[in-house]
Amino acid sequence: MITSGCSGGETATLPGKSPAPSAAPSSPAPPPEITLAFAGDVHFAGRTYNLLNQDPDTAFGPIAAELSKVDLAVANLETAVTDGGTPEPKQFRFRSPATSYQAVKAAGIDAVSLANNHALDYGRDGLADTLRHASEAGVPAIGAGEDADAAYAPWISDVRGAKVAVLGMSQINELSERWAAGDDRSGLAMAHDVKRAAKAVRDARKQADVVIVFMHWGLEGNECPTERMRTLAKAFADAGATAVIGAHSHLLQGDGWLGKTYVAYGLGNFLWWRDNAHSNDTGVLRLTLRGAELTGAELAPARISHTGQPLLVEGDEATRIQKKFAGLRGCAGLADAP
Repeated sequence: MITSGCSGGETATLPGKSPAPSAAPSSPAPPPEITLAFAGDVHFAGRTYNLLNQDPDTAFGPIAAELSKVDLAVANLETAVTDGGTPEPKQFRFRSPATSYQAVKAAGIDAVSLANNHALDYGRDGLADTLRHASEAGVPAIGAGEDADAAYAPWISDVRGAKVAVLGMSQINELSERWAAGDDRSGLAMAHDVKRAAKAVRDARKQADVVIVFMHWGLEGNECPTERMRTLAKAFADAGATAVIGAHSHLLQGDGWLGKTYVAYGLGNFLWWRDNAHSNDTGVLRLTLRGAELTGAELAPARISHTGQPLLVEGDEATRIQKKFAGLRGCAGLADAP
């Protein structure tokens, strides 16, 4: 007699018949591909202020298409976004209007790092404006905050099922003690305290699958990382960073692997305010991941044009920049693979 609805998960079987084979367990689907993009220093002054003034939505030019097609894009915004504030005692000071964030968003940039040597060019009042305008525009600003906890905190975004954390920090000495965030004062996340910087990475790792550190560091005009940069990169790698991306030297610097951590020491200038930069070679750094695993890194080469906008290049010019970028790996002391 055949009975249905057997208890205990048993299956009724016809006489003389073997039980039907159970379906083979299906393999879990691989995690989706994630693409991230990073760009170097952005200013709105001189010729690039003119672009902003003409139309914020087109200030970055055609490079916006490259930034918009990825899942998440981050750049270094190297200016105070304020109409006020008090000028700091330094040679170069930059400030720009709130439409700076409109330009950033229109270009496909999802978040900006303020951890650099210009975010407080107009003091803490200027920084307060910079953070307020970012919040009003809906642009996450990392590496700066109302206090140290806020400055060192990561921006965490859910990207195709993976939690991606991005932190911003600076290792530039200029006015660093004056500008550093504290327990009861606003400012920047400074990486001079290596233990605190590494702790910020470890804390981010507890919250996210992927941890990216966007650094402002190095010597202007120097293609090779300093010993301080290498030491800090090693500390971040040991703390669990997926990648460490840098800017500040006005030049491309080497990339490669430090253990399981990808490092690109310098992306150079990007949207650049004047013509006499150290180099007009630049690009958009694209990282590819499968879930938490970094599977690829590639520089989409570009040149800064007479307008200050970075323009993607092809052919011989693209080959030249890519070879130059690859050739910098030697003095960076980085490996070709994990």
